[in-house]
Amino acid sequence: MKNEETHISSYTSHAIVLIALLLMTAVSVLITGWHIGAFTVAMALLIASIKVSIVIYNFMHVKYESRFIKLMVIGVFVVYALVILITFIDYYLR
Repeated sequence: MKNEETHISSYTSHAIVLIALLLMTAVSVLITGWHIGAFTVAMALLIASIKVSIVIYNFMHVKYESRFIKLMVIGVFVVYALVILITFIDYYLR
């Protein structure tokens, strides 16, 4: 962390994150009910990735870190997205 500062999150921000995560969970459950082929899995993975980024940003306190750490986290998500993309391309070309 920057200068080893203590960061205290408010209950309001935790409630907003909770509501957002619950809504995205409901949306992902609804999407799995639709039968749109492999896009169902892609949408579920996209929603799960957004949920993970919210948790990392808020509960792992990345929002208080330096730009370098934020770029490293974004880099991990880019690599994850590339692996998923390559997997789906391989699946479609078989």
